[in-house]
Amino acid sequence: MNEVLRALKKGSGSLAPPPAGLGRRLAERAAAEGLLDVAYAGVDSPLGPLTVASTPRGLVRVAYLPPDQVAEELAAKLSPRVLEVPARLDEVRRELDEYFAGRRRDFELEIDWSLTRGFTRRVLQETARIDYGELRSYAQVAAGAGSARAVRAAGNALGSNPMPIVVPCHRVVRTGGALGGYTGGVERKQHLLRIEGSLPERLA
Repeated sequence: MNEVLRALKKGSGSLAPPPAGLGRRLAERAAAEGLLDVAYAGVDSPLGPLTVASTPRGLVRVAYLPPDQVAEELAAKLSPRVLEVPARLDEVRRELDEYFAGRRRDFELEIDWSLTRGFTRRVLQETARIDYGELRSYAQVAAGAGSARAVRAAGNALGSNPMPIVVPCHRVVRTGGALGGYTGGVERKQHLLRIEGSLPERLA
């Protein structure tokens, strides 16, 4: 919860609870008046609850974390004008639902790379070009990002991916076929690769 929300909650004291839907209407009003920099919402998925967030430039965050925690992070790193506005994430949620149902192979969402920079951004942009159902090694991704020897740095970049699933770091494995790590846990990586039909047989 950001500082503004904390202050409002503390100041409410023994006041009666607000009318149902007031928070949603206030968020929509803030968005309409240009007072919103980052919108976020929760999404149910086969991998567990997700939190997604976008800016006017595009999708900026997909997280295996609770909404409050993601809102705090975005307020610190991007802008304090962060609100839960599910309607702003309708397209993101629709494409994720289609992907998990096996009806979507490519995301068509605009991406806001604001949470990345330098070599990390190059690694993730290279990763975003890996096709559905294909795998690349950490070494291949590092080379594609312009530094073939920076395999460990590439792994660190993938581990800090702010948009897993949509920027498909799950498609990057170790040379030799071992899965390697994944920010949401190896079980989630296996699940995503099963959806795409690219999980190595010996790991299926």
